[in-house]
Amino acid sequence: MGKTNYMRIKGSQNLRQRLLLSSLASIPILVEDIRVDESWPGLRPHEVSFLRLLEKICDDCVVEINETGTKFKYKPGIVMGGKNHVHDCGVSRSIGYFLEPLIVLGLFGKKPLSIRLKGITNDSKDPSVDTFRSTTLQMLKRFGVPSEGLELKIESRGVPPLGGGEVFLAVPIVQDSLAAVNWIDEGMVKRIRGVSFSTRVSVQFENTMIHAARGIFNRLLPDVHIFTDHKAGPQAGRSPGYGISLVAETTSGCFISADTAVSYAQGDIDGGIEEEETKKLAPPVDVGEQIASVLLEEIEQGGVVDSTHQGLLFLLCALCPPDVSKVRVGNLSPYGIETLRNIRDFLGVKFVIKPDPSTGTTILKCIGCGLKNFSRKVS
Repeated sequence: MGKTNYMRIKGSQNLRQRLLLSSLASIPILVEDIRVDESWPGLRPHEVSFLRLLEKICDDCVVEINETGTKFKYKPGIVMGGKNHVHDCGVSRSIGYFLEPLIVLGLFGKKPLSIRLKGITNDSKDPSVDTFRSTTLQMLKRFGVPSEGLELKIESRGVPPLGGGEVFLAVPIVQDSLAAVNWIDEGMVKRIRGVSFSTRVSVQFENTMIHAARGIFNRLLPDVHIFTDHKAGPQAGRSPGYGISLVAETTSGCFISADTAVSYAQGDIDGGIEEEETKKLAPPVDVGEQIASVLLEEIEQGGVVDSTHQGLLFLLCALCPPDVSKVRVGNLSPYGIETLRNIRDFLGVKFVIKPDPSTGTTILKCIGCGLKNFSRKVS
C-alpha cells in the first residue's frame, strides 16, 4: 500500500462542495482548523451528517474525524448509488443543503440513486425542495441528463425548528459524460408559476401570500399561477410555518427561482421566556410581497440562472467533455465565485470571465475536464 497524499485545506468554508469535488476528482483531502477560534469549535451536526451520507452512497470511502471535530481526513471511494437509501438530515440545516451535492454525485454513480431524505424541507437559509423540483432538475436536462428516472417527490413538509419533512429523490446515471452547453440566451419571461405551503397554521395564510405576490406580478404579466399545498396531520411535520416558492419561465427555456419560508427560530418555542417580539412571525402579506420583489430582482440581474444556482451551473460546465461551454449569468454571487476557485483547485478547470457591458451581465467560458462515469456498469 502506497502512502496517501492528501490535499490540505484549512477552515470550514464551502465544506460540502469541497467534499463533492474531492469525491468526483478522487482527491483525498485533509481539512484542518475547523472553527478553532469559535466558542463552539469543530464540525457542525449537518457537516457530520453530510459525511455520513457520503459513506452511505459511496463504497470504500474513509472518514476519520479527530476528537474535537476540528480536523478530519476524507478519502473518496466509488460512488455506488443504489436503491432504498434513507438518510436523516437532522434539523441544523434543511434538506436543500444536502440535495445539490447529492444530485451531482448521483449522476456519476454505478447504479441510479434513489433515496429518502428526512428533516427540514423549507427554511429561509437553503433553497427549498420546491426550487429543486421546479428549477434545478430542469437545469440538469440542459446538460444531457435523461429526464427519465429524474424526480423529486415531497412526501411531507417540515419547517424549523423541529422539521419532520420527507422527500424522495431519484437520480439517473449519465451513460458516459455530460453534454457541453452554449447557453447565453436568457429570453423574456413568459409565465410565472409557484407553490405556497403551510404547516400547522391556517390555510388562509397561503391565500394571503398568493394574493400579495399576484398583486405585484399581475401589473407586469397575465400568466401567473401559484398553487397551494396545505399539509395536515403527519404530513405537516412537527412545527408551524408557511412559505412560498416562485419560478419565472422564459421564452428560451430558462427557469429563475426565488423562495422563502417563515417559522419559529430554534429557540423560540422551548427557549423559556422570550421577548414578545420574537414570537411574531412575518405576516403572510409581507412574505408574498417580499418574495415577489426578490424574484423580480433576480430577473432584472439577467443571466440564464438565478444567483443561488450559479455554483451548480459552473460545476456542471466544468464536468463537461473537453469542449467549450459558454454561459451567461447576472452579478457573480459570493457562492459562485467560491465555486470557481474550488473548481480550479480540484479539477484544474479555469473559466474565462468577460463582462457584457451592454446588458450588465457576465459571460463565462470554460473547457470541461471531461469527467466520465467510470463507475457505471458496462453492459
